[in-house]
Order: sequence, then structure tokens, then C-alpha cells
Amino acid sequence: AHRTSGDGLKPWAAVHDQAQLPAERRLYMTATARVWEAEGERPRLVASMEDDSPVFGPVAYRLTLSEAIGRGIVAPYQVLCLDIRDPGLYTALTSEDTGSDAVRGARLAAVQTGLMHAASEERFRRVLSFHSRVQEAEAMAVSVPVVAARLAENDPDRYPPAGQVWADWLYGEHAPGHRRNVLDEFASDFLGGPDFAGRNVRAELRVLSSVRVLGEGVDTAECDAVLFSDARGSMVDIVQMVGRALRLKPERGKLASLVVPVFLGPGEDPNELLTSDAYGTLTKVLGALRAHDSETIEALADPRLRNSRSAVETDGADGVEEGAEQGLDDDVEDGRVSGSARAAGVLRFSEERDPAVLTQFVQLRVIDPERAYWRRGVEAATRWLRETGENELRVPFTYVTPEDWSSVGSHPLGAWIADQRRYYAAGTLEASRVAELEKLGMVWSVHASAWDAGLDVARSYAAVHSHCLPAATVVWDSFPLGAWLKNQRAMARRTRENAVRRDAGEAGLSYAGELSHARMEALDEVDPGWCPEWEIGWQRCLRLALAHVKNGGTLPARAGEVIVQGEDLGTWIAGQRAGWDKLAPAQQYLLETLGIEPAGEGEMPAPARQSQDARWAANLAAARQFHTREGHLRVPRQHVETVEGTPVRLGSFLDNTRRRATKLSAQRRNDLDELGMRW
Repeated sequence: AHRTSGDGLKPWAAVHDQAQLPAERRLYMTATARVWEAEGERPRLVASMEDDSPVFGPVAYRLTLSEAIGRGIVAPYQVLCLDIRDPGLYTALTSEDTGSDAVRGARLAAVQTGLMHAASEERFRRVLSFHSRVQEAEAMAVSVPVVAARLAENDPDRYPPAGQVWADWLYGEHAPGHRRNVLDEFASDFLGGPDFAGRNVRAELRVLSSVRVLGEGVDTAECDAVLFSDARGSMVDIVQMVGRALRLKPERGKLASLVVPVFLGPGEDPNELLTSDAYGTLTKVLGALRAHDSETIEALADPRLRNSRSAVETDGADGVEEGAEQGLDDDVEDGRVSGSARAAGVLRFSEERDPAVLTQFVQLRVIDPERAYWRRGVEAATRWLRETGENELRVPFTYVTPEDWSSVGSHPLGAWIADQRRYYAAGTLEASRVAELEKLGMVWSVHASAWDAGLDVARSYAAVHSHCLPAATVVWDSFPLGAWLKNQRAMARRTRENAVRRDAGEAGLSYAGELSHARMEALDEVDPGWCPEWEIGWQRCLRLALAHVKNGGTLPARAGEVIVQGEDLGTWIAGQRAGWDKLAPAQQYLLETLGIEPAGEGEMPAPARQSQDARWAANLAAARQFHTREGHLRVPRQHVETVEGTPVRLGSFLDNTRRRATKLSAQRRNDLDELGMRW
């Protein structure tokens, strides 16, 4: 009935005209419903086949392809991709245009060889080959026996004798009688003609090539494979071609093979499915199948599926069903195999494919076709992750992929990533694209991601040290945690100051440089005292002293008696007692809760003397601070580095350390080696 759709003035449309063909009811049947829109300014009838069409009426019954397969009305199918790497074709491409006769001839020869290999392995005996040019259809019929003879001579155990391989061709101008004779010969199990009179010689392989003549209206139930030598037709044409292989004789089972050549370039990675032009025909075929079997084709995007054998194997040349593939029992309901189970063997390649890439291919080029720029970006991002070993898409803006990355070479990946972030921020990036990028580890906000990384490192540090008060020079898990926390404290203090000013009625204060309440709360959960009003070195010693007491220790009375995490608590306590009047009331209160009191009248605490470990820790902290700022450790001898208000004669320390290098412990020498110490 699709032939009667479209322009209402064409002869086929007379069937809709009650005046020309009176009828009480009309019932239309089609496998390829066509939807049309009127064109031009002149009003005219358009017979469109959408639901509730004013011409065709409502849909009375719809039988999907998957249902028809499940009920045994048509044959199950597999899409068999012939991966072709042919030196002869490569040679022709280097000296001829892609559309030249030499190149097309080389392509056809490569397809014939691939078809013979597939027929031998898959055991199909009748192949319909569809072409867009008469010359190629005729050339196919002429050269198939020649290729068969060459292969049989090289490997007689694998390939049938050339005398049992039949080939012919048809096109629209062949007489009906000739066409009928060729189709009868194609359907026969035995070779006909004068050469075989009186003998029953079995035809091991028949190949019938055609040009726009066998697409529809022809019963080819004996056909068990369709070769898409050139899929230049419309989606409807492709569906009709597929239908030639799906036709099934009653009480006879078979597995229909839809054979698609995939011409891979020299050295081309078979997993470059997202951008390679080699998969154009496959994309069209799968798209046509999806229009009638969406459940099965969309199930190919399930990452659990693998490049496996078909769920239905054939027994002998007749293709009788042997059973479902082991492992699919869970997908069988009410005696019918689900779409996901069938999909497990629907798409097959000569060479193995990465299941994850295959899933992306089906999703992006079949289910949700995208522009080439988008597809190249996704594949370039995937390649970048594989090459760098990263698990997040933190790609510099100026990054361009190397030229030798085949189809994604010289791609501005950094700019592409930035574009996707901009679309995402504007709310214009489609949800499917968002999900696809997030699967790859997309970082939507570089700053937010860096902050989250810092928070994770802070948690790790606090879990080990029982506080989150590292010195500004501390690097933890290869992350500059001390500097990061110093910046967070500066922003937190700015936030508090601005809040007070706003409460006082001051207007126009910028929120730039402030720390959000959510982030402040996240850091408070790590350590409630991470951002004190006073210097963090003081807070760190307080926390260490408190932890020491809680663990059953006593407060040290002398310097060097208790050193925790490089801090001499005896020295620190003596300093607090001596400088009690300089402390804030809150600090005095905290010390009193620990049992630390100010020095009594006339009591002069003994001068604090640092231990050797404490002095080393102070000098090492100064060296790290210098290295972080300058990027090296070439310090002049007279240089003095100030660390948290305390001057450290770093130049003299390093000079003296070089002289005592042989007496240093392995740990201390390693600490300086990490900073690039020049011995």
C-alpha cells in the first residue's frame, strides 16, 4: 500500500478515489509506512500513512518485526559485517579517484572474496546482492565464479568447486520471462541448464545480483543472505531489501544474514566506529532495522552485550533451528525470546570490537545520530583517556590531538570540551549528551572538581593526624594541601567579615572571593577548628596537646620532653605561660581547660630549648616553603626564610647540611632530595 501514498494525483492513488473505485471499506497492508508532507503552493491531496490518516484511516493492527520473528512468521536475522583490508584496493586508491572504475572494481573484488569467506563459515547458499549500478551487478555475476575458482584451488577443503557456484544478475529492463527463469534457478537446489541435463549437481552457492528490481513484490523465501554491496537507496528501500532474506517457508527455519562490507583503511583501528566513514552502510542498515525492530536494535546499546555468536544456530544447509544460545534462558518469557536476548548475536564482525565502543556506536550513530563534530569529539575524548590513563576529562583548552590519532587526529579536543561545558552551563546541552560525557568522566566545572579533590585530601590528612591544620608548606598525597587550606581560610575569614558588614547595613559588597556556606560546612565536618581566629600553628599545638592528654599523657614541663608531629609541646606550653597576657581571652580559656596556667608572679620559665628533631623540622618546613614559592632549592647562604612569623636561617642550614651529608639519616636525606637538594 505504500505505493499508493504520496501525491494524490498519481495513477496509483486512484485506489483512494471513491468515484473511480467504489468500496464500502478499504484495508491497506504495508511493511514500510510512508509519511508525506505537501510541497509547493498549489493545494493537492497527499496520501500520508501516519496514524489516523484522513486517507488511510486508523491503524487496525500492527505487527512488529520482533513479534513476527517470535511467532515464526519471518526468519530471525543477524547483521554480519565483513571487515575488508585489501592491498589491491589500497593500491588503487593511491593512484585513482575514489569513484573511478579501477577503485570500484577493486572494491567489488574485495567484496566477492569476503562474501566467499562468509558463505563458507556461515553456511549460507543463496545470496541476493543489491547494487546501484547496472555495470557492477553484471560484473558481480561474471566474476564470482572466477573468484570461487581461485579460492577453491588455494583451499579445496574449505571452498566449493567453482562448477558448483552459480551467479547471475537482473535489472529492470530484463524481460519478465527471463526474470522468472533466473528466479526459479536461484530457488532450485540443483544446477540447471544444458551442462547439467540428466545430472543432479547440487548448487553449493548461488549469488544473484540486481539493480532496483528485486526490492519488493518478489517471493525469495529460499534466500538466506542479502549483501549490501551498495546501500545508496532510501531507508524504505533498505527495509525492502532486508525483507528478501526474512521471508520464510512454512515449517522451515533459517537464520537470515544481512551482509555489510566494512572497508577499513590501511592501519585503521577497527574500534574507530564513531567517526570512520567505513561504517556508513552499517549505520543505514541498522537504522532501517530499528524502524521495524527497535527493541532488538536499541538493545545493542546495552553495555552488557558482547560481540557474540547469534542466539540461533543453524543445522546444515537447510538452516533448521537448533536452539537458543546457552545463557539466554533468563530472557525467555512465555516461550518468546526477548529483544535483549536476540540482540546478543544480532551484530557480528570479522574482527573483534570493544563492547564499550560498540555500545557508543549504536547509541550515537544509530539510535541518536549526531553531527560528525560531536562524534569526533566523543571518540577523541575516549582516545585521550586511554592514552593518558586519566579517569576524568581534565583537558587543557589549548590541547589538540596528535595527527597520528587516525580519524580523530588534529581535533581541538580542549576547545570541544570547553564548548560542552558552556552548553551545559547554559542549559542547552541535551540530556543524552550529558549522560554520555559523564560516562567518560566529564568535569563540568574545573574549579569545583579541584575543590572536591582538595576536600578529599583534607579528609585523608585529618584521618591520620586527628586535625586539619597542616602548615602552609605541607604536601599530602601529592596535593599542596597546606597552601589549599590557607586559601580556604582566607576566603572563609573574608566571608565572615563581609557578613558582619552586611549585618551592619553596608551595601554593595561583592561576594567575589568568599567561601560558600556549603563548603564551609563541609570543612567544618572534617575539623570544626580548621579556621581559627588566630594563627593555625597555635591551634595545631593546642589540638596535639589535647590529644596527648586524652590519650593518657601528661603535660610536659620541659622542652624536648614530648614532641608530636614535629611540634615540641614543652616549648609551646612554656611560651604560652610566658606570654599569657598577649593571648586572646578565648585562647586563655582553652589553655585553662587543659590545665595550663599563666606563669606565677616572679616565676620565670626556663628559656625554651628546641630539640634537634624540632630544629630539623623547622628548617625543613622553611626549605619546603622556599621550594614551593621559587620552584628550586638554590638558596643563598645569607638568606633568612620567615615561617609563620619565625625567622629561619635557611641558607646557613643548607650549607651546613651539605657538609654533614654523610652523617644524615636516609629519611632526612630523602626529604631534601625530594626538594631538589644540590649536594
